[in-house]
Amino acid sequence: MKAFGLQKNAGQSWIELGGKVYSFLAGDNMHPEYVEIAEMWKRVEKKISKLGYKPNTSCVLHELEEEEKIEKLRGHSEKLAISFGLLKMSKGSTIRVSKNLRICLDCHNAAKLISKAVEREIIVRDNKRFHHFKHGICSCSDYW
Repeated sequence: MKAFGLQKNAGQSWIELGGKVYSFLAGDNMHPEYVEIAEMWKRVEKKISKLGYKPNTSCVLHELEEEEKIEKLRGHSEKLAISFGLLKMSKGSTIRVSKNLRICLDCHNAAKLISKAVEREIIVRDNKRFHHFKHGICSCSDYW
């Protein structure tokens, strides 16, 4: 890819709240509410870890140390968008996220557990299909 000057598209997710669309790029910490979003993810990650969540670093293709890979996963755009939705939306409301790329296995597993831990429906539309997460189960039956 480098020889031809090609670059992979960055992961990007969108969530609509109150008629306004909020966009998140993977690894982007420039959002005005990034600190609150990151804190929300830490709280959610603690909850889902109790349900068995372990970061799947096989999704990170970089030659990085394991802890650096886990940090990269924490910055995935769909996790940022879901965390933002949890911060801003009323309890019990469905979180709907759109994504430009396919959801990675780690984010898919995390979203399943988030739906169970916070008792919310989460819908992620990636570039292949809709994923409807509810009670720790996805509508795709984990089809990959």
